Amino acid sequence: MTQWTVDEAVAAIGSGPQGPQVAAVFDFGGTVVHGFTPRSALRRLLRRRDIPRILADSLLTSIRGARGEGEYERFLQRVMHLWAGRPEADLTELGERLFRGTIYGHLYPEAWRLIRAHEAAGHTLLLATCLTRFQVLPAAAELGIEHVLYTPMAAQDGVLTGYVDDKPLWRSGKADAVRRFATERRLDLSDSYAYADAAPDLPLLELVGRPRAVNPDPRMAIEAGERDWPELGFRPRAAAGAGDIARTAAGFAALLGGAALGVAAQSPTRERQRMADAMMRSAAGATLRATGVRVRVTGAEHARDARPAVFLFNHQSQFDMVVLAEVLGSGFTGIVKKEVTRNPVFGPLMRFAGATFIDRTDTAGARAALAPVVETLRGGLSIVVAPEGTRSLTPRVGPFKKGAFHIAVQAGVPIVPMVIRNAGEIAWRNSAVVRKGTVDVAVLPPIDVGGWDPGDMDAEIERVRQLFVDTLLDWPAPEPMPQR
Repeated sequence: MTQWTVDEAVAAIGSGPQGPQVAAVFDFGGTVVHGFTPRSALRRLLRRRDIPRILADSLLTSIRGARGEGEYERFLQRVMHLWAGRPEADLTELGERLFRGTIYGHLYPEAWRLIRAHEAAGHTLLLATCLTRFQVLPAAAELGIEHVLYTPMAAQDGVLTGYVDDKPLWRSGKADAVRRFATERRLDLSDSYAYADAAPDLPLLELVGRPRAVNPDPRMAIEAGERDWPELGFRPRAAAGAGDIARTAAGFAALLGGAALGVAAQSPTRERQRMADAMMRSAAGATLRATGVRVRVTGAEHARDARPAVFLFNHQSQFDMVVLAEVLGSGFTGIVKKEVTRNPVFGPLMRFAGATFIDRTDTAGARAALAPVVETLRGGLSIVVAPEGTRSLTPRVGPFKKGAFHIAVQAGVPIVPMVIRNAGEIAWRNSAVVRKGTVDVAVLPPIDVGGWDPGDMDAEIERVRQLFVDTLLDWPAPEPMPQR
């Protein structure tokens, strides 16, 4: 078996066959997402009357790799019994809620990179799983995978009957479904890719010309070794430990203490902007030291020289605010959603820094609130904006809203893209815990918007968004450390 790094796998995709006739087929549990440990028999017994929890467990704990024949049969029997008579809409809503609250944190970052590499190569992305649509469709939507094959559950008038509709996508059943899909789409399986972790998916990997074993179980490892299939190792996103929680507490204390020290150091000047700049610099530096987070910057000169400017960043984490303050240093404020005012830490800090708060549900009010920002830019102060409008669950770059671009055109200042990588791993979207690690920031060259037509900017905005997508896929080489 040949051990490959994800970088090597991405490079092979880029140098291999391109175009939609090539499929990239991904198994789900154990390949795209790592699994959930089933609850003990005692805990299931204690919760046998908690129907919502039982239904949630039936969706979550079946998301596993390396599943044996008997285990898969027990899964089907259990869900057929539990789900019979329940509206499909209820299971759909539960699956979406579980993804937003829990499952997103189990997605492998390495799988996300491979999916994006196949997307860039123009390949036809396909998720094929023995699970049900309630478990996989929310993840597929977030990952940008249009085509999904899953075990269908029968329903009548929108109510589940408790039976499988047709055949489960298990072992050869999954391979057969992929073969039919490829025939219908006229895909070339001899040039296609498939990723899976467990022996039941050997028929799937045998179907394609470019099989990849991901975290293989023992039998898959033996088969992959004998056939010289590349092996990829994905690391699960670890749950927060005691050390992470302790560093987070120290980080919050350092944030507040650093902010206070920064303000105090400039208070004799009585100049609000100098106090705000000192507050942000001091708070960011203290927080990074306390949490053990390192910020590594490429293109730092673009953050310094293009002032004033509208700095755009991809938003995944509350920790982005600390990262931005560390990179930009001074001379900036932000446009943030109104909900931040309820944050007991960042709300007051952003108010003191002169941030503009907008209500995303009030379009007319948001436009009115942004009007003074143009004067702020003309006065020499830069603005930081997340054009996606909200934090994403994965590194996926969502659609960009137009407000920041209109502001830049009206103020006559450039746009500077700031691409942030790994902030979502340092602090998950729905978690306040900060993990030790490195956040990369690539500050791209400023973009002159002077010639843009305010009435027709869609193409230009999409080109800017694509810069973020391309940079996350092909990260620029790190700059050499300065000699001392």
